[in-house]
Amino acid sequence: MSSLAPEQLVAAQKVGFETISGLLTKGFEGIEKLVELNLQVVKSTQVENQEFLTKALSAKQPQELYALQTSYTQSVTDKVQSYGRNVCQIISSNQAEFAAAAEAQGKQYQHDVQALVDKLAQNAPAGSEAAVGVWNAFVKTASETYEAAKNATKQAVETAESNLDAASSPKRTRQAVVPVEPVEKQ
Repeated sequence: MSSLAPEQLVAAQKVGFETISGLLTKGFEGIEKLVELNLQVVKSTQVENQEFLTKALSAKQPQELYALQTSYTQSVTDKVQSYGRNVCQIISSNQAEFAAAAEAQGKQYQHDVQALVDKLAQNAPAGSEAAVGVWNAFVKTASETYEAAKNATKQAVETAESNLDAASSPKRTRQAVVPVEPVEKQ
């Protein structure tokens, strides 16, 4: 038998439904942003490729073609990195919203469990103080473990984002793409 009144069950189900509905909405918003980004990339890539082909076909000298290819390669590299940063930003934003919702839900569960343990302690028969103490210790340990895992995950995400930002900096990319000097015919 449940110690919750029917009104409490309905309220709990309503809160759960609203939480899931909100998370689904946020998830679909993230997917929508990714689709918009991909459509924008496809459109701009098509236009840029047409311009490149037009310029390449009108090149008179091989040096012009090499210079065009070098500038195009750098442009593509910059755009790929920009795309990657945009994708990471969208995913990070959604991840942060999901993490905030999970944290709020976790805190609510911790509060509910502690309230249950306190209620059991009040209604416990004499001589069961040791069992109540064990439950209190268990709840405290579980809360501390959750906090440690949450902090470690947050630190890992921050480190990964920092590494990604450092690896995709424009200065670092320009070092990777070195223009090729045309060879003079003798």
